[in-house]
Amino acid sequence: MLCQRLDLFSEAFVAIDGSKFKAANHRDRNFTNAKLERRLHDIESSIARYLDAMDTADRQEPTIAKARTERLQDKIVALKEQMRSLKEIEVQLNAAPDKQASLTDPDARSMKTRGTGVVGYNVQTAVDTKHHLIVAHEVTNNGLDRDQLTSMAKLARTEMGVDKLTAVADRGYYKSEEILACHEAGITVFVPKTVTSSATAHGRFGRDDFICNPETNEYRRPAGERLI
Repeated sequence: MLCQRLDLFSEAFVAIDGSKFKAANHRDRNFTNAKLERRLHDIESSIARYLDAMDTADRQEPTIAKARTERLQDKIVALKEQMRSLKEIEVQLNAAPDKQASLTDPDARSMKTRGTGVVGYNVQTAVDTKHHLIVAHEVTNNGLDRDQLTSMAKLARTEMGVDKLTAVADRGYYKSEEILACHEAGITVFVPKTVTSSATAHGRFGRDDFICNPETNEYRRPAGERLI
């Protein structure tokens, strides 16, 4: 409200972006179906390996065999207890809408980052482009930005107390349904289109690098030459 009275939002132009914030939940205490299957498979393999080792121990001297067998039995019991716990987590996992379960922080989710990934939250922020003031933010556990454009733009418009708003975001927000929803809400958005060209991925020129001239029915190549 103070910023509104000081007329700091006169341009009504915001930049929207998301940041991944790590939760207290360790990655080992976050589960997906694939991760759970790997854990169960590893435990089953370990149990089978210990059972084979027990068969080998039976052929050794009785004193050595007994001590080693008891040690292996303890390990098998511990692994079976882990398997029982994982089966309980599987029930919780299947009941979750997004098929994820976090044991320490139930709301935290596994999200992709440029590194190895993170278990945490995707904090959406709208910043005034002139004065760099944070005008709106929202904590989500959706790791994808492409579903957040409309909701964040509307929230920013409300917080700034303006009728018209222009928003800019990176290509991670490009989704035709979201752009259309912003247009219908009277919000102008600028979002670069997602690059899906295999040529660009391999270091070659993509279709967007060739400019069509309908009057001469030809293309202009990236170097400026005519492509007939």
